[in-house]
Amino acid sequence: MKKNPFTLITGGLLLLIFLALIFCFQVRSTEVAVVTTFGRFSRVETEPGLKFRLPQPFQKVYKFDQRLQTFERKYEQNFTRDKKTPVVSVFVGWRIGDGKAFLELYNGDLTKAEIALESIVRDSKNSVIGRHDFSELVSPDPVKVKFDVIEAEMKSLMADIALKTAGIKIELVGIKQLGLPESLTAKVFDRMRTEREKLVKSYLAEGEAQAIKIRSNADRERLELLATAEKEARVILGGAEAKATESYRVLNQEPEFATLLLKLRALEQFKDRTTLILDAKTPPLDLLGGASEAKAAKK
Repeated sequence: MKKNPFTLITGGLLLLIFLALIFCFQVRSTEVAVVTTFGRFSRVETEPGLKFRLPQPFQKVYKFDQRLQTFERKYEQNFTRDKKTPVVSVFVGWRIGDGKAFLELYNGDLTKAEIALESIVRDSKNSVIGRHDFSELVSPDPVKVKFDVIEAEMKSLMADIALKTAGIKIELVGIKQLGLPESLTAKVFDRMRTEREKLVKSYLAEGEAQAIKIRSNADRERLELLATAEKEARVILGGAEAKATESYRVLNQEPEFATLLLKLRALEQFKDRTTLILDAKTPPLDLLGGASEAKAAKK
């Protein structure tokens, strides 16, 4: 009986698919796979792609979520090195670091892993905060606050313990909330007020020093300007006196004409609606009297 080639090809493909399902498995980029042989750990697959395995019951594959998980430690009091009790809450970003330990300790259950992680976070946080003063967490001076240092120390301590004891890799640690118990609030406010008063006094002293400097510079510039103006005035006055001397020398050549010019210039000083009671012979009004007499003589 002659077999159909299409049937053979289809059968071959189905056989390959069946064998692939039995002997292969796929690891996604968001997964970590743990392979066991007869119930015992064999290997961990972290790279995405198609992987080989023996069919069950020889080998079994466990796949866990490898994406970043978040965990928050509850709001609770902690003791600082100087015996203060701030209330601190931290958050942790973690992922599976050791697939073998994660399977053996928690059977792949994320909830169980977070229960173990909670004690690690609590102990590490208490240990790190206990090595720092309260002023490194709360201070009116930004330079004294060491949030970055404290968070880095927490991460270093948590990461070392979590990976060794829980198969968890800590990616990031941060302080989410920071509060003060009522017993510390008044003391903190008093301290902040004192620090602010020191800053105010410092700014006032600096401002007064600047004001004195500005006033001193202004006085110096004023004296320099007055000296310059006085010098220029003397030069102008000297020039004017020289010109006046020259004019007087010319006027001395014609005394009568000079006297007439001076009287006419004096008359120009009288403005409209000016009332004076003077003798008609008083210079320069005598010029007006002479004009009146000349007019009378013509009549």
